[in-house]
Amino acid sequence: MQLDPTVITDSWQLFVTGAFITLQLSLISFVLGLLLAVPVAALSMSSHAVLNGIAILYLAIIRGVPFIAIVFIVHYGTATMGARTPAFWSGVIALTLFASAYFSEVIRSTVSALPPGQWDSGRVVGMSRLQTLRYIIIPQSLGPMIPPGVNVTIMMIKESSVISAITVGELTYQGLVVQGNTFAPFEVFITVALIYWGITLAFSRVAIWAERRIGASQRSIRPVGGIAERYLTLSRPKRRAEKS
Repeated sequence: MQLDPTVITDSWQLFVTGAFITLQLSLISFVLGLLLAVPVAALSMSSHAVLNGIAILYLAIIRGVPFIAIVFIVHYGTATMGARTPAFWSGVIALTLFASAYFSEVIRSTVSALPPGQWDSGRVVGMSRLQTLRYIIIPQSLGPMIPPGVNVTIMMIKESSVISAITVGELTYQGLVVQGNTFAPFEVFITVALIYWGITLAFSRVAIWAERRIGASQRSIRPVGGIAERYLTLSRPKRRAEKS
């Protein structure tokens, strides 16, 4: 089998355009998905039966339905209701819903894995629930959240290829355009696969760097806060000076 590199070199601008749109889709959906995942995770951990049930139903639907069906429902559903959403933003909405369901499970499982006494320790020193979340729970959860969060983000980047079904000009769509012009599917989709691999590899490297930075910053934090340290210092019995 003979490969024709001119298939790629003659169409490199289309591949670059597709990769850029894929990055745009992924970045916007990543941010919005994280923002939506926080309240969904909070509802899934709620002791209120109705709120907890809403979160469980949301997660069951988003995680149980094929992503391509979510894309079509969002894109054509908005048009049916009279709101014609551009294909790009339909893709963003669908990818945000998809990402939020998985990110919320990462948040919930990480917070639930912390020792139950962490909330009590914040209340003992006079912190409100919000302060306990900010100063105790979140700092301890950031590091453990990164590895599963990276896996979800990589999955989200790869799933963005499905959005080509509604003619968003991302990487897979541009690959289909080049393949239709050149009739060289092997060369085209080898290139598409390598670009996806490069994007996910770069993101993984950034995540590893962030995980190390967070780990280093956590190790540099004193294990006891100022108020607690003062209390322990005052309550600790003073040693008598040794007689010479």
